[in-house]
Amino acid sequence: MGKGLYSSTYGSDDPTRASLPFHMALGAIEAGHQPEIALIAEATYLMKNAVAETIQGVGMPSFKELLAKVVENKVPIHV
Repeated sequence: MGKGLYSSTYGSDDPTRASLPFHMALGAIEAGHQPEIALIAEATYLMKNAVAETIQGVGMPSFKELLAKVVENKVPIHV
């Protein structure tokens, strides 16, 4: 079991890139790893409910769903 840190500086202006660390962290969990997420600069706004509810990346679940699964799996999110 490995550990990994997924970081992002992307916010709501680029929903696909903003969602990627959360999507990748969930994939790491499925592979048996222990991921963590670091949000930097504009990405910190993703933790606001009003922002999280509006983000939809291309070809992936809504950000709200990704965030809920990350929280459910107790993935640390560093803001």
